[in-house]
Amino acid sequence: MSTPAGPSPLLPMPGRRFVIAVPFAWLTLFFLLPFLILLYISFVDMGDGIDPFRPLWDATTGVLHLKYENYWSIFKAEWDGPLFRTLYVEAYVRSLLYASVTATLCLLIGYPFAYFIARSPAAVRPALLLMVMLPFWTSFLLRVYAWKGILADAGVVNRLLMALGLTSEPLPLLYTNVSMLVGMTYVYLPFMVLPLYATLVKLDWRLLEAAYDLGATPWRAFWLVTVPLSKAGIIAGFMLVFIPSVGEFVIPSLLGGPENLMIGRVVWDEMFTANNWPRAAALAVVMIGLIVVPLSLYYRYSGERAAAGAH
Repeated sequence: MSTPAGPSPLLPMPGRRFVIAVPFAWLTLFFLLPFLILLYISFVDMGDGIDPFRPLWDATTGVLHLKYENYWSIFKAEWDGPLFRTLYVEAYVRSLLYASVTATLCLLIGYPFAYFIARSPAAVRPALLLMVMLPFWTSFLLRVYAWKGILADAGVVNRLLMALGLTSEPLPLLYTNVSMLVGMTYVYLPFMVLPLYATLVKLDWRLLEAAYDLGATPWRAFWLVTVPLSKAGIIAGFMLVFIPSVGEFVIPSLLGGPENLMIGRVVWDEMFTANNWPRAAALAVVMIGLIVVPLSLYYRYSGERAAAGAH
């Protein structure tokens, strides 16, 4: 007796098409189109008429005017000057450094949090997750300004230190590298805890018991079993913290000092102070490239390794 033929895997069902099309439409509308507009602005020149930008295509002469200087000036201040010795390159390096440190701190602090929540009884986990997400119920700016009050010369930390007799005068905690990293770690910590928890809660804890039976110490079992199995959550959390931290503007402006000039502040200055939108767009495009290209290469490499392992 012949069974009815099902739908061909090459021609997915309408439901599957819809499910696949929704995220692609979302990414096209809110990422690809704005990026193409940004890319267009990065190659134009500022106009002097009603239109703020001069057209790329000259219909009379048929010449395409692309202003590559918007990109070249990022890496070289003058035509005969040294390469990579500009304010913009320094801001890129500083932003990548602070974003890496912030993501690392969030991982070191967030992993024990996520592990504790995942190992807690199932009845307690919703309350613990609610505590992690509770800061999102208040304004982002209010939370950053609260840290200004905590770290100020007359703030909570300095008053406590002087009350305990540990210092005789207020410590310069505000407008430093430490205050900026504290603020960024505090704000982005939930973005690390949630994906780690989602990975750790699905682990089979019997594997740890098997490791103990084979003579592994708790630390060795954690390092050889739990950490490798939670690799997906670590990578997801690191990226969720690292990517927005690179372009962070508010926290460095409110908690960082004048030497903490990150690329988000540079883009703001170029756009609203210098009124040079093409260069600001070029800075943003380069920043997107610094993030997207390594991520694409990594996921392609990891995908190839996974496919090779499956075969």
